[in-house]
Amino acid sequence: MEINVVNMKNESVETIEVPETITGTSRKTSVVYEAVRSYKATGRQGTAATKNRALVSGSGRKLWRQKGTGRARIGSVRSPLWRHGGTVFGPQPRDYSYKLPTKKLLTAMRSVVAQRMKSSSVIVVDEFKFDQAKTKVVLELFATFKIESGGALFIDAFKNENLQRSVRNLANAKFTTLAALNIVDALQYKYYVISKPAFDQLTKILAK
Repeated sequence: MEINVVNMKNESVETIEVPETITGTSRKTSVVYEAVRSYKATGRQGTAATKNRALVSGSGRKLWRQKGTGRARIGSVRSPLWRHGGTVFGPQPRDYSYKLPTKKLLTAMRSVVAQRMKSSSVIVVDEFKFDQAKTKVVLELFATFKIESGGALFIDAFKNENLQRSVRNLANAKFTTLAALNIVDALQYKYYVISKPAFDQLTKILAK
């Protein structure tokens, strides 16, 4: 598959060939689901906690003797059976993250990117020229590239401060560097507006 590289006026600059190993990838729904689940699990705080009988405040003294009182036997006021006692099997701080194999992550990303390419939703720009942070310039790009509903993800090889500040006021746009690109952002936005250096790196990674 061939993709046109354009400038910020949507004028064709050159044409680049995308490897068949990327464009020929079919939709991998189950692998994409696993990648999303892994990403979201990594972002969980895992700080929910309750006090068990060892942590709750209170004496550990046995309140009355084991036998002879006629009352139920009891160990201490921290017993889960008592009011203000410890919680049984309550949540404890834990790490929810788990590592997905790199091959699966690449397969998931390759699948999503391939679908965007097939639907002509990938716009490769020779370079992002932002002399200053202006949301108006980004809105003009939306009109120039005919980006409609679904929003746009702007991707550059390196941090672009002016571009990042230009899109942050827009609910349907986001900027990310290639290194920070994740499966959730890739799925959330219909269009990718990506610089040629970033696109070259992306295709090199996904073609493995």
